[in-house]
Amino acid sequence: MGLEAGARAAHRIRGLAVSAPKATVVIVTKDRREDALRAVASAAAQVPSVEVVVMDDGSSDGTAEAVRDAFPAARVERFETSEGYIVRRNQAADLASGEVLVSIDDDAEIPAADVVATTVAEFEDPHIGAVAIPYVDLPDETVRQRAPSPSGVHLVHRFRGTAYATRRELFLRLGGFRTLLFHQAEEADYCLRLLDAGYVVRLGSARPIRHHAAVRPFERAWFYECRNGVLFAWHNVPMPQLLLQLGKSSAYQLWLGRGVRRSGLFARGLAAGGVAAARDRRSRKPVSRATWRLYRRLGKRQTTLEEVRPQVERLRSASETGTVA
Repeated sequence: MGLEAGARAAHRIRGLAVSAPKATVVIVTKDRREDALRAVASAAAQVPSVEVVVMDDGSSDGTAEAVRDAFPAARVERFETSEGYIVRRNQAADLASGEVLVSIDDDAEIPAADVVATTVAEFEDPHIGAVAIPYVDLPDETVRQRAPSPSGVHLVHRFRGTAYATRRELFLRLGGFRTLLFHQAEEADYCLRLLDAGYVVRLGSARPIRHHAAVRPFERAWFYECRNGVLFAWHNVPMPQLLLQLGKSSAYQLWLGRGVRRSGLFARGLAAGGVAAARDRRSRKPVSRATWRLYRRLGKRQTTLEEVRPQVERLRSASETGTVA
């Protein structure tokens, strides 16, 4: 990302710099010093400049010190103990000053100087609550979360945590990510609540975030995907659709578990979700049936904002007045 690229980016977004809301790039990291330095460098190179907030979740490899030395303008918050990236992203939203929060994983990098500005500009419609930023999971170069065409506002039901942007005020108003989930499914949970409030997630058009996908233990991800699938349904899905959702998702997870010869692990994850739901039963606040129908529609086929604007406006009105959509 050299001077020439930066100059081209500045030229393209010169008019945007005055009117665009300020952005904060959030990076949560733990024990990945070199990855974090690369991620912060890519955020610091954005034009116009952005606030960079780095949350060090209990690193023991000197990550916080290295980032502070290399990028003194970045805000670095170091914690002695680890509470997980969901908690840290929520805390970062409190610390940030930007109107738009842009979040990338610590093993990701922003590939061009105008990615954040392009993404911020995609919040031009007041019904847009979040942008799913295009990304690639290296070494696979398949681009995900990219709008199929430059015309229209193309929607998706959820974003992936490695590459997204959201309105800070809205994120805080909705309570951020549900910390009970701890790992996995927090994005879907947030995006469903976002939709219930009358806001949508659009597919972005910026150059794709480059995610250097680290190898992580599959067993942990499988366990929490099963656990949190139960919690996602329990907290959000209205009756009687809840029963169908739990039945279908549990059967699917058990089928997957059998396929990878981890049936016991998948079953334990589902059971853990049931126990956690029972303990947290008083906090169940399902979305409206209209929200759930629209969420499922957005997850099944390509849809533009203009196609569903009346439904989204009804959801916004119901949320603001406390009535049923």
